[in-house]
Amino acid sequence: MSPDSLQSILALAMGFAVAGMLATGYQVLTARPASFRLIVRGQRGRALAALPFLIFAAPFILMRNTIRGHGMLQRRFEFVMLATVLAGCWSLMSGTLVVMALNALGTLVA
Repeated sequence: MSPDSLQSILALAMGFAVAGMLATGYQVLTARPASFRLIVRGQRGRALAALPFLIFAAPFILMRNTIRGHGMLQRRFEFVMLATVLAGCWSLMSGTLVVMALNALGTLVA
């Protein structure tokens, strides 16, 4: 396996891990699951403050909603596959930012 492939797998895993930690932490603190409705609810300032959180927590929210929707609403396989690919790409991008930040801080050697 090439080093670039390993770097991508690390970024993908890191993106999903950070997304899961953020969404679970939000749920522990507020006693309700994180959702994209944070942008719509409340004042404009709160919505803008929720954007960075949602950018990194989105892969977890997408997969959670997809798994729930597939089980409860009997969504088609194509929809589930598209959502999974979207969550994976989003996780890869956000995970790349996390890995770059950890490299810059010197806590991760890649």
